[in-house]
Amino acid sequence: MDDQLALRIQLFREGGQVRPEVADFVTAELTALEADGRTVTEATAGMLTSHLMMALTRLLDGEPIEQFLTDDQVAAELAGHPDAVERARAVSARAERELGAALPDSEVNFLGMHLAVLAQQSPATPAS
Repeated sequence: MDDQLALRIQLFREGGQVRPEVADFVTAELTALEADGRTVTEATAGMLTSHLMMALTRLLDGEPIEQFLTDDQVAAELAGHPDAVERARAVSARAERELGAALPDSEVNFLGMHLAVLAQQSPATPAS
């Protein structure tokens, strides 16, 4: 993770926009992505970071997350990115287990889109 992305997380945390446990969770997820060979920087993962931190915070604060009119389009686009969908579901399962925040399907889909874009910007090296 580059310094700019770390600063984004720090600003969200220090500004009280997200709970500390959410910032910690998202940081751990970004670290795992980086360990899998993804390029995790402000440029490649800034929107992913903000979206996930805010969605988890809203859920923990009891705020509703509504379905999006584009859910069907997003789901169709994700059909070509099964690895991103699988990872998004795994992140959602960890968020529910560790934070008690169950991401609705529409948020899992948007997380999948962010992960698909990240994969295209920094493809993982094949395992040997």
